[in-house]
Amino acid sequence: MSTERANMSIECSIKNCAYHCCDKDYCSLDKIKVGSHECDPTKKQCTDCMSFKMK
Repeated sequence: MSTERANMSIECSIKNCAYHCCDKDYCSLDKIKVGSHECDPTKKQCTDCMSFKMK
């Protein structure tokens, strides 16, 4: 998986993710999975990128 290819449809500012494009605020994945750590999310803070992988 190359982190050089930015997916312009997925903006991301999480620089310690393995899929973050090195010099751009984009993800290099073709698609991501968004989930929640709560049963009934009501705020954006309740949502998580389930595709996150630590560098």
